[in-house]
Amino acid sequence: MVVMILETVPLGLRGELTRWLIEPHPGVFIGHVSAMVRERLWEKCCKSAKGGGVLQIWTTNTEQKFKMRAYGATKREIVDFDGLQLIRIPPSAPDDDKKIG
Repeated sequence: MVVMILETVPLGLRGELTRWLIEPHPGVFIGHVSAMVRERLWEKCCKSAKGGGVLQIWTTNTEQKFKMRAYGATKREIVDFDGLQLIRIPPSAPDDDKKIG
């Protein structure tokens, strides 16, 4: 099983991924492909991201039963915590804070 999440990438790249994976939500792709196809899809996405971001998650034989990797400008960061991969939401820049009042 592989999941790919694309953020602000060209529409053509999303269309290309639909040849291999289904898109249940805009920018979110899921499917079952071989390791070779997974690697080639990753390479294709990284080369074609054009300033956007890509997150890939796939099943594997680890404690968590999955691995993750990210490329480019994504809204989340992958951090390693004692061998576990976790997701961290980076703090927003001061200009991005929305103040009420």
